Amino acid sequence: MGAITLEQARAHLNLWLEAEMAVATGQAYTIGSRSLTRANLFQIREEIKMWEQKVEGLEAIELRKGKRRVMRVVPRDL
Repeated sequence: MGAITLEQARAHLNLWLEAEMAVATGQAYTIGSRSLTRANLFQIREEIKMWEQKVEGLEAIELRKGKRRVMRVVPRDL
């Protein structure tokens, strides 16, 4: 399985944001004898944080065009 792309990360983030909205409008409800309880809001927010970090990281890589900068420093006593 390859690395996740920026578009995929954004799509996942959007899905979790939509899930948060759905839970915020009603955690649980009952119609007749049937009931629905949505996912834990804390877990959803943790997923949102994770995907936000992933998107930010992928955007940073995209800005550098995938190149990582490495610097070498040699301390010298003159």
